[in-house]
Amino acid sequence: MQVVQVTKFGGPEVLAAAQLPDPVAGAGEVVIATAAADVLFLDTMVRGGGGGEFFPVQPPYVPGGGVVGEVVAAGQGADPALLGTTVIARLSGGGYAERVAVAADRAHRVPAGVDPRLAVALLHDGVTALSLAERGRIQPGERVLVTAAGGGLGLLLVQLAKAAGAQVVGAARGERKLALIRAQGADAVVDYSEEDWTERVREATGGRGLDLVLDGAGGQVGAAAFALTANGGRFSAHGTPSGEFAPVEAEEAARRGITLWGIEAVQFDPEEDARLTAQVLAEAAAGRLRPVIGQTFPLSAAAEAHAAIESRRALGKTLLLI
Repeated sequence: MQVVQVTKFGGPEVLAAAQLPDPVAGAGEVVIATAAADVLFLDTMVRGGGGGEFFPVQPPYVPGGGVVGEVVAAGQGADPALLGTTVIARLSGGGYAERVAVAADRAHRVPAGVDPRLAVALLHDGVTALSLAERGRIQPGERVLVTAAGGGLGLLLVQLAKAAGAQVVGAARGERKLALIRAQGADAVVDYSEEDWTERVREATGGRGLDLVLDGAGGQVGAAAFALTANGGRFSAHGTPSGEFAPVEAEEAARRGITLWGIEAVQFDPEEDARLTAQVLAEAAAGRLRPVIGQTFPLSAAAEAHAAIESRRALGKTLLLI
């Protein structure tokens, strides 16, 4: 089968096509003929050597943490009723491939009427967005800032915050992303490539502090957003596109009565992941959660997909079609 491997740590050019044996379903496993694979900013970070202790992979390896496709084989102990069904599955790697083997209990059927591409677009971002919305306890009338709001996760957070009745400000870089954020229902949008972006946020919220910040940008954008957070508010430091999480001191958050959480809040055990995935698919089937797929690439163009994400050209979710 065809795969794309990271041949060494480096830029997008280290992604190369290769041929590997087809996987065989082991006990309790199914094999999925991949139709599309999720592409995350995290994939680009790990490929560049930034996986650290959390993602200690070594080249050569096949990246990719989520796929959608048809179940074509079932191992001993796996439910044979899964054969022929379309499922999404979260993986620990290996998704940039024509076929993947996965534990059968990690394969979730795509509901009738839900586009498989939309389903896989929600596999990571939808689960994370729902979890953050639950933890954030968004209330009607609250002032919520979403940074990196033009990405797949950020756009879903804008949708969820608006559905909860919040006043939502979406922050991103460039007019194309701002227009997309507006289309998801944001009450105001700001471009944080402009020096006075924090003043624009204050204007949009009537000069009052933010009740909740969902920071998907990190770095100095996250630090500036923390300064805008009201005493007694909540701050989620879950994003690192800038190269680091928001440099927020826990002691300062405690002094101001701000509830602070980070990436650990979106690390799920299998039971929680299954609960959130089922909820995401139900929301998609009901039309209440709508991922935005901004661009797709063939498997052979995985390097182009990574380059688009790293250059900030990508809008919404990026998928590989296989």
